[in-house]
Amino acid sequence: MLHFEQLHIHGGKAIVKSILSAIPLAAESNGIKSNAQNIRYAEPGEFTRRAFYNNRLDLTQVEALGDILSAETEQQRRIAVKGSSNVLARQYESWRQQLLYARGELEALIDFSEDQHFDESPSRLVGSVKKQVRGLKAQLQASIGNASRGELLRNGIDVAIVGAPNAGKSSLLNCIVGREAAIVSDEAGTTRDVIDIGVDIGGFYCKFGDLAGLRNKSSDQEVMIGSIEQEGMRRAKERALVADVVVAVLSVDLSSDHNGFSMATVDVNPEVAATLRLCDPIKQAVVYVINKIDLVASSENIPKLQVLLQKQISDNDLPLSPVPILVTSCTADLHSRRVADGIQQLLESLIVLFKEMTATSDEGSVAWEVSLGATERQRLLLEQCLKDLQSFLDQGDEDSDNQQLEAESIDIVLAAESLRSAASCLARVTGAGEAANVEEVLGVVFEKYLHQDCISLS
Repeated sequence: MLHFEQLHIHGGKAIVKSILSAIPLAAESNGIKSNAQNIRYAEPGEFTRRAFYNNRLDLTQVEALGDILSAETEQQRRIAVKGSSNVLARQYESWRQQLLYARGELEALIDFSEDQHFDESPSRLVGSVKKQVRGLKAQLQASIGNASRGELLRNGIDVAIVGAPNAGKSSLLNCIVGREAAIVSDEAGTTRDVIDIGVDIGGFYCKFGDLAGLRNKSSDQEVMIGSIEQEGMRRAKERALVADVVVAVLSVDLSSDHNGFSMATVDVNPEVAATLRLCDPIKQAVVYVINKIDLVASSENIPKLQVLLQKQISDNDLPLSPVPILVTSCTADLHSRRVADGIQQLLESLIVLFKEMTATSDEGSVAWEVSLGATERQRLLLEQCLKDLQSFLDQGDEDSDNQQLEAESIDIVLAAESLRSAASCLARVTGAGEAANVEEVLGVVFEKYLHQDCISLS
């Protein structure tokens, strides 16, 4: 049986078809009986599947290889390459071995407690196992946190641009992506639906969402808010509340003071403020941007506007920003110096924020950095493992200082079963679990593989 992993061919589809049709002839000329029925395209991921079954790769490495093939940004490539090593698999296997050892100690109490003499009393043995499980639980929690951060890099950081109508949200989006991705008009309410644009910022894949402007009837009595615009605002609020980063765009307004002189101010729209207050301060970051700064006559007044906005943020109990209040100007000329400086400052601030959001737990180990490459499937199994460990710890009187009473209150059979289930989750992460589960995972992973012009001769 002959196998060709890949054919690297210069030319178009006609060249490829011609070479594929010539392969049977080449086989026959070398004394190999072959016909069209013996030749087939290799299925997506077939050779990787064989590597897995021959223990050349574990399931975490197979998933990482799929992520490498689909990586679009530098950060996605980096975490995928880190995940392609067997560091994660060794870490999971180490945890599984700890659970197997702990489970063995408990099951020894079940089978031999009446016949054998143990070096430790049952109470001390149970206490020792619980101490091990608590330590393992802390490591799992850190690994799950890192995996969640890694998903931001892999799936993209969701950024929602919110603000009042005509605040310059669409103009800001166009400046960020460097092209006219969204329609810009002086007419309020031009954007009615969510406009999603994917862009690479400093190696981070981001999904920017330009949302409909938020306003209420009391804020603009002269303009009727139709059903379409109301639906657009509903979707805008819904999207803002699930975004990873919310960019609140607030425009400079010109008003007259008591002497009739023009004065630049900035105000937070009540509807925008209400939406920002609903954001989760733990899971979401809010960035404030003062737009249309070109309307300010003197640059000396810009810090005053920033102070004014900071006071409104505090007075209205709005989420605090992890970065300073930024200022931008989105004029018709996307390449003007003033536009470029403001946009560049915004992008640099976002990159700093993205790095903080995706930083690993500081555990001083290569495994923790590599855990960023853990996939959603791995994270879900780790979370189930964590639940099983918590179920074990919930056995007995957790608040009791008397180890003897605690040991007597534990159902050893149920406790051992919790550890068995937790160890099974870790085995399934690396592909050492049930065969049916492994087949399902491989099927999902290989669906992502790009089909190569690979053939198999049998």
